[in-house]
Parts: sequence; structure tokens; C-alpha cells
Amino acid sequence: MSGKGSVARPDIGFAVERIDDIAIFGPDVLLKRDLMSPYVWQEPGDSGFHMLLRAVPAEGAADTDSGRIWYGRSGSDGALFRMADAPAIVGGTGDDAAGCEDPTVVRTDDGYTVLYTGVDGGGTGHMLYATGPDMASLTKRGVALRNSKSERNSKEAAVMRDGDCWRLLYEYAHDGHSLIGLADGTGPDADWHHRGDPFTLRPSMWDDYHLSTGPLLTGDPDCPIMFYNGADAQANWGIGWVAFTPDLARTVARGEAPLIAPPDDVDGPRDIAFAASAVVREGRIWLYYSRNDRELRRATIRRLP
Repeated sequence: MSGKGSVARPDIGFAVERIDDIAIFGPDVLLKRDLMSPYVWQEPGDSGFHMLLRAVPAEGAADTDSGRIWYGRSGSDGALFRMADAPAIVGGTGDDAAGCEDPTVVRTDDGYTVLYTGVDGGGTGHMLYATGPDMASLTKRGVALRNSKSERNSKEAAVMRDGDCWRLLYEYAHDGHSLIGLADGTGPDADWHHRGDPFTLRPSMWDDYHLSTGPLLTGDPDCPIMFYNGADAQANWGIGWVAFTPDLARTVARGEAPLIAPPDDVDGPRDIAFAASAVVREGRIWLYYSRNDRELRRATIRRLP
């Protein structure tokens, strides 16, 4: 457990019950790509599921973009998604000239805000946003959270709304590490007030070198939960969990071991399990994540005890 002024909550814990593959149907131009960052959500009164995901050129492909963002829908099983014929967000010029990554969807009074990572021509990531009445009618609006001189590659948004206040957890790069920062403001078109890091690296543990945001569960406003991503110096990424005070500024509990460890049968130099979204379903948590930056999975998780 870590974080400024942390207090203990030993009653919090989680266990993985099962892991399922996520099937994707769509145009060949999508299916030839590697799939990752599956952001899944439900609409009120709709038993089905919606998804935005990042599609990346497979190794050896002619395309050189870092990703395009596609929209799709599933029935009530939440495991088979039919995707649109064309991407919802693609790279353009300037801050997303090299590609688009890491979508996060926020419902608003006017429709939707999609926070995403744009990669510029120099390879730097920027947290950008688009808005629209639906996923087929999104308009890019520009930068949501600016990089600073000391903190680069701001991305991977996790948002909690409290009235007019948006609390934003995000990944940023500093001194060779990926870390998690906290900011609050009135939305992506306003200035953000930075609140520091709510938790940090743990020496000699599985998350001692990198941290990245994952899905934030706010069903219990007194104790929000985030399934975050952590890695060692070799960039072997696993998925852990952390519980916060209501303002997200401090931790109250944090799992010692990864809830989902890095895969151990990968063909390549790194092992990666990376959480992107979560949905509460009939007393269980469906955690959507990518495996080794190319395949989609869903873990069914129960809370302990």
C-alpha cells in the first residue's frame, strides 16, 4: 500500500473467477490489425455493450500509424462485438499525425466526450479529445491535457465526475518511468489543477518501474477502485488494483500481487496484460484487457470476502 496519508482497508480484495476471449467481427482492414485498449461500456436501459478499441498495424504491415480507433457493439453476452466498417477516429495532422490510441468514453449532457491519445510526428503522445452525439459523429476538439516540460506523454485517461468537477487520473512519463498523476477541472476544455501522484512505484515488487491507469469503478463513492497496470524494468506488464479516498487523492488499500499476472507464453521480448475498461454485471466485474498488445480478453472478477 502506498500514497500520501494512506489509511488501511483490509476488508477489500478481489479474485479472478475466469478469463474469456473476446471475438471481433468487422472489415478485413480491421481484422488484419492487432487489437488492444478495449474500452467497453453500457447505456442505461440497454442490455448490450458498446466498445471503442485501438487497432494497430501488425508486424510487417505497410501501414505505419500507431493506431486507429474503431467502434462496435455486442449483445448481452459482451463477448462478441461487431465493428463498424470504418474507424471512428483516425490520425490527421499535428498532435495526432502518427496515430490515435487509448480511448476513454465519458457521457455528457450533449452526448459523449472521447478522451484519446494522439501521437505526433515526433512520437510524443498528447491527451486529446473529441465530442459528438454518437460514435459515428465525433468531432476532434484538440488537447485535453497538455504536457509539461517535465512530464511528457500524458495519456490513458480515467475519469470520475462529481457534479461539475472532473477528476482525472492519467499516465505520464518522467525520468524513464511511466507514472500516474491526478488533476481536476471542469472538463477537457478548461484548465486542469494538478494534485500530484495518488500512489507510486513499489521497490522490489512487480510494479516497481512503471504504472499506468486502468478502469475506475465509482459505484461506491466512498471508496472508488481502479484496476491499474504496473510493470518491472523489463516492461512485463500485469494488472493490479488500488482503492482510493472519495477525492482520489489518497489510497486506502492496494493489492500486493498482480490480479492478472503478465502472460508467460508470449513469443517476444515482453509479456503484457493491460487493463482498459470494466463493467459491473450481476454482482461481478467484467474487466476488459489486452494480451500482448494484440488480443482481447475479459476477466470475470468477484470482490472478497
